[in-house]
Amino acid sequence: MWIPDSFFSSLLSGRISTLRDETGAIFIDRDPTAFAPILNFLRTKELDLRGVNINILRHEAEFYGITPLVRRLLLCEEIERSSCGSVLFHGYLPPPGWSLHWSRGGVPPNLSRAPRSAVVDPRKVLIVAGHHNWIVVAYAHFVICYRIKESSGWQQVFSSPYLDWSIERIALNAKVVGGPHGDKDKMVAAASDSNIILWSIQDGESGNEIGVFSLGVPVDHLFFIGNQLVATSHTGKVGVWNAVTQHWQVQDVVPITSCDTAGSFLLLGCNNGSIYYIDMQKFPLRMKDNDLLVTELYHDPSNDAITALSVYLTPKTSISGNWIEIAYGTSSGAVRVIVQHPETVGSGPQLFQTFTVHRSPVTKIMLSEKHLVSVCADNNHVRTWTVTRFRGMISTQPGSTPLASFKILSLEEVESHGSYSSGNDIGERSRGHLWMGPPSHPGGTCSLDTVTAAFRCGTSPLPWT
Repeated sequence: MWIPDSFFSSLLSGRISTLRDETGAIFIDRDPTAFAPILNFLRTKELDLRGVNINILRHEAEFYGITPLVRRLLLCEEIERSSCGSVLFHGYLPPPGWSLHWSRGGVPPNLSRAPRSAVVDPRKVLIVAGHHNWIVVAYAHFVICYRIKESSGWQQVFSSPYLDWSIERIALNAKVVGGPHGDKDKMVAAASDSNIILWSIQDGESGNEIGVFSLGVPVDHLFFIGNQLVATSHTGKVGVWNAVTQHWQVQDVVPITSCDTAGSFLLLGCNNGSIYYIDMQKFPLRMKDNDLLVTELYHDPSNDAITALSVYLTPKTSISGNWIEIAYGTSSGAVRVIVQHPETVGSGPQLFQTFTVHRSPVTKIMLSEKHLVSVCADNNHVRTWTVTRFRGMISTQPGSTPLASFKILSLEEVESHGSYSSGNDIGERSRGHLWMGPPSHPGGTCSLDTVTAAFRCGTSPLPWT
């Protein structure tokens, strides 16, 4: 028994009296229908929720003392009654059918000689990313794109060829303007180690491979800014591919510890205490000069490494342009907010506020219209503030009382996989949706909220199972 102190461990150890029938089998007076998925979970640690009443199953799991199963079912119930937004989709997406050509041998090609510990379950959903009405789902060795229509729901529109390497990052752009095949292009990219493969997908047609590129070092973040595919590495390399020029360019910067995007700008937080930016609107002209025009925007007054970065662009007004606000965290635990007035673009952003509430490096940060959230490395200590504004501009005063402060003491162990997001994986904004990385979830189901969208992903049963 891999779950200690459960009903079954107590039953088998004799701590609970048993009632047996004439054959000697132990009789348990509980719902036999709900017991089948529980037994399957104990055997495989996987769960198929199709046709199952989650409330009844959780009640039975609590009776049997199966804590990991109870936690998973509580997550499912939370999705259904979430106050963060309406659930747009929570259901089953059929797995790709093309895998049948290698299914008869039981093991995908190129993996039959691999060590058993190195083989990743090819049915398991590893990453999910979304953009507009498209999502891309990454399995171990291929990606699938789905599109939703009001009349027909989710439809599979692209399935990549089998890849010899395991996918670690994906990115999706469902609204390409001025691409090589017109404005109807969609683009999806996948990365493993230092290699990146990029496909173009046209409506009503199969996808075409644009090319395979190399960053030269492991890719840490993969995402699109407009028509540009961007890859960054903590070693200090930045790679950019432009849809108009079809040109891939790599440039060295100082070691990168965080990044975020703001409109056409890519911002890089580095270990030397500087925040650099690249203006993608300068492309493709500057790419011909082999110069990405990496420019220093701000330097931390304490020379601490910029370990987390979040940019908020205020809505444009009739009087002036965007008021740029940047929140960043440092290796010493400081949280700073800097602002850039539209009228003082040439002078650079000014330090607006400093919070010294963390004692360990800040690992994540998020600045929005109403809130500032930071997380540090000390037991995932989370601190949140309410942001006050005057005429749309930030006016939070120093020493503001935190909205909340807490630590995450323990998390259910799940496999960690990179995703589509830029440096700040608290969330990525896309047409009113917040996309978050996928916690482990059984049954091949996923859900999408209008405000807080969390994909719960696990194993998708293939057609031959």
